[in-house]
Amino acid sequence: MSSMIYQLWQAQQDFQLPFRMFAESAGRVLKELEPVAAAMPLAAPFIRRTSAALDLVANARTTHTRPGYDFTTVCVGNREVEVTEEPVLETPFGTLLRFAKDTSVQQPRVLVVAPMSGHFSTLLRGTVEVLLPDHDVYITDWANARDVPLSAGEFGFDDFTAHVIRFLEVLGPGSHVVAVCQPVPATLAAVSIMSEDRNRATPATMTLMAGPVDTRISPTKVNELAQSKPIEWFERNLIDKVPMRYAGAGREVYPGAVQLQAFMSMNLQRHVRAHRNQFANIVAGNTEAQAAHRRFYDEYFAVMDLPAEYFIQTVKRIFQDHDLPRGELTYRGRAVRPEVIRKTALLAVEGERDDICAIGQTMAALDLCPNIPLAKRQYHLQTGVGHYGVFAGKRWANEVYPKVRAMIEANS
Repeated sequence: MSSMIYQLWQAQQDFQLPFRMFAESAGRVLKELEPVAAAMPLAAPFIRRTSAALDLVANARTTHTRPGYDFTTVCVGNREVEVTEEPVLETPFGTLLRFAKDTSVQQPRVLVVAPMSGHFSTLLRGTVEVLLPDHDVYITDWANARDVPLSAGEFGFDDFTAHVIRFLEVLGPGSHVVAVCQPVPATLAAVSIMSEDRNRATPATMTLMAGPVDTRISPTKVNELAQSKPIEWFERNLIDKVPMRYAGAGREVYPGAVQLQAFMSMNLQRHVRAHRNQFANIVAGNTEAQAAHRRFYDEYFAVMDLPAEYFIQTVKRIFQDHDLPRGELTYRGRAVRPEVIRKTALLAVEGERDDICAIGQTMAALDLCPNIPLAKRQYHLQTGVGHYGVFAGKRWANEVYPKVRAMIEANS
């Protein structure tokens, strides 16, 4: 049953477009007047404040445009080398993207499994940036379901898992996998299946970061919401069809704009405060702070739609029925058995202040993999960070990443 949520959101965007365009044009005019107004003590503050308000209105919008990763060079050893985005394998729902470097230095191959959770994979730009100097990095660059035609078929939880397996097979033996947030269960399932099949491409190490392995442990607001409604409620209220104007017309999706609203509502005061600060920064002429705010929100407001079947199956299997920790998870009809993993080293990482994936939920993977030698089963709790601080920012670069790098080095 269609909820009409997509059509209502699209109508709202269409209605607001002329106002945003006016705000953008008027803002440019006022910017040009600022040098002249500087000589008019009474007019200058009014112009700066009006310009700041127009800037906020013009940029208060969601987009469905994937931002760029924007890596051009990276330092390998003592040498700066070019970085080129190289699509290695493409499917309708995602691309295995390599950040190829112009160097003959052989580095450990690492697959970064990005979430399919309403934002583009570029949300992990900071994760990749830190990994890039020391590793040959690939990422799962997921497609916006809005742009995937119906002829491409459905994309469910098993399809996500199959993509991880296929991508690891492309990387080949001896590679490593780093899963961030939502894809942690699917990645653990993929490595379990590969281990049981004795697949030569089974990764040497698996890093699971802030992911929902067992959401029965210290449930967060996200977990409580998933448990508070029957799955039919999610199907009825959060799923809609892509409008006719897009390539994926008629495809049932969980709109990325809905997920964005859910994320923002969890920390609404923080976002309000950030925009108040942006207003003050524009008035004060603090260009560096302005640019940092725009970079973050250009990424944050860029949303992608999820295939409905993937979203619903994830809610049902991972957050409601807890199939993975209960030993009930299946992949294409086969039981997923993490206990068969023996050779892949495992590192679970959590954040002390994570209000999306609480302490213990990712650590549960260590108990599900009892046959990995203790020396190869590691855990790191990063103090002082929330969810995003586990894989982005200074704490990720200076405290979490050294643990990841050490494990990869020890098993390469």
